[in-house]
Amino acid sequence: MSDGRVRESPEQRFDASVLAFDLSAEAASIRSEGPSRNGHRQKTLFKGGTRTVALFVVDAGAELPEHRAAGFVTIQSVEGEVMVTANGRSHAIGSHGLLVLAPDVLHSVKAASPASFLLQVSLVPS
Repeated sequence: MSDGRVRESPEQRFDASVLAFDLSAEAASIRSEGPSRNGHRQKTLFKGGTRTVALFVVDAGAELPEHRAAGFVTIQSVEGEVMVTANGRSHAIGSHGLLVLAPDVLHSVKAASPASFLLQVSLVPS
């Protein structure tokens, strides 16, 4: 990691036929990297084909503003609680909770407490 990176490059991280993660340990590692930007940090655990898997660590009160994804989105709580607003409806996602969004659903995420969640996006071919 001589190029100043805190982590291995994505090419190195994704270059395996099998990847296994302890999400709590990954979240702790992300937190140890230093202060968060805008109340959150993230690490892409896998990216291949049309699929991306990322772990987010968020501070209490942190918010990811409204946005859309051109694919199916899953948000799975690892620890703490996040509030996801999608199509004008709020969903509290607590420990072990899972929310699935169809492509192009406008949504935002806000942390009710310090939390971490796994975000998966499966892009829909255009």
